[in-house]
Amino acid sequence: MRSLVLIGHGSHLNGESAGAVYRYAELLRARGLYDEVVEGYWKEEPSLRQVLRTTRSTDVTVIPMFISEGYFTETVIPRELGLGHQGPVPEGGVARVLGGKTVRYTLPYGVHPGMADVILARAREVLPDLSAQDTALIVLGHGTTRNENSNRVIYCNAEQLRASGHFAEVHALFLDEDPKVGTWPEVVRSPRVVVVPFFASEGWHTLETIPEDMGLTGEVTVFPENPHGPQTVYYARPVGTHASVADVILHLAEEARGASERGGDEDRTHAEAWAAFLALARQGTRVGEALITPHGGLFEIRHALDEGRPSDDLTTVVTPEGLRDLTRRDEGGHHRPVHTFRTLPRGWRAVLSEADLPRGMHSLYPAVVEESYAHQTHTLRATPWPTTARRQTGIYTKVQRATPEQVEAVSREVCSRCLKTRLWAGEKLPLTFFAGVPGAIPCPEACTYFIAEVREEVSGKRGQETVSGE
Repeated sequence: MRSLVLIGHGSHLNGESAGAVYRYAELLRARGLYDEVVEGYWKEEPSLRQVLRTTRSTDVTVIPMFISEGYFTETVIPRELGLGHQGPVPEGGVARVLGGKTVRYTLPYGVHPGMADVILARAREVLPDLSAQDTALIVLGHGTTRNENSNRVIYCNAEQLRASGHFAEVHALFLDEDPKVGTWPEVVRSPRVVVVPFFASEGWHTLETIPEDMGLTGEVTVFPENPHGPQTVYYARPVGTHASVADVILHLAEEARGASERGGDEDRTHAEAWAAFLALARQGTRVGEALITPHGGLFEIRHALDEGRPSDDLTTVVTPEGLRDLTRRDEGGHHRPVHTFRTLPRGWRAVLSEADLPRGMHSLYPAVVEESYAHQTHTLRATPWPTTARRQTGIYTKVQRATPEQVEAVSREVCSRCLKTRLWAGEKLPLTFFAGVPGAIPCPEACTYFIAEVREEVSGKRGQETVSGE
């Protein structure tokens, strides 16, 4: 048995941030090469601190869904997963045994040599007849002065494609470091120019910043009076959204240190947790705001406040993905980065098979079954706030300066909206939903949403809608 975990950044504000990771997880799940494909996030759920607990196998391969090496792949993700590794990840990755699981952590998918083929595929999409006689390629990266490794992948891909002979010239340009993208008319000589953004997904940079900096008006833009004569620019979609990235992910996983086709065993604790949950579900149960009812071998999940409403009045989905998409936003259309906030929308029902029920519940309330069972069996460890605060780095280092009064003020506003009981703050939870108390769900550690709010409190910015850089 083998588990594959895809790690994305996620967002507390933007509900579309996790979309690319969801899509690749679905593609890889459909191929059936791994017994399960699980997603985890820095700023969504399941969090990096939770995700390994949600895997079924004792053999786990973790792929950072990032376009380059840098602070997140070298510091944040290894730290939060508990890998005991900081700094550049060696070729083949890092392997550790954590809680009885063999965990392999790889380089980010963006640095794999196979990404050069993805760049070429994107280039051919916008210009099928590209030629080594008259076509230039710009591999466009973000760039940063914070980590010298982040631009290396851009130069490596540019060199690989230069050597391939497909283009008359190949240039590596950047948004935030030299050589900058705005210099392209001076450095590119060919009459036809293909621009491929080396970005993980569509977003503000690919849709706004790059077109503005380059003077683009659409997929094809003609510049009749450039320094080297008339030029036509063909603007491709970002590499990170191309379907063949799934192949790159699989190559990374198979090349991971110590990877084997046999894999490991079923994780006993995980299996016990879900066996206990299925026993409850077969009788009908409630978890948080969700009501679960058995129907002839199938299970219906709906909002508990919709109990008794005719099924025809509700939107019906029959897949875990459908349930996930219906419940990612509240009734006002706002993103729900914390799934246990009391904002579960109404007006839907999911009808799932017993095989799909665990993944459906994972979409609805990530890690809740595993953590609640661990608490019920006295094996869940709480992490006090001071320990969580001391672990933070980068822009979140300042939460270490938060006073107890500031932490409590944030907790009164943020945690009061959540179903969970704060074990990390010393609150007691004698029973869980496994004992028939629907809203009794443990919170062993402060979530990243809470950490971000404490940072804003310390900065004096709480209440202002900002997007933090980490």
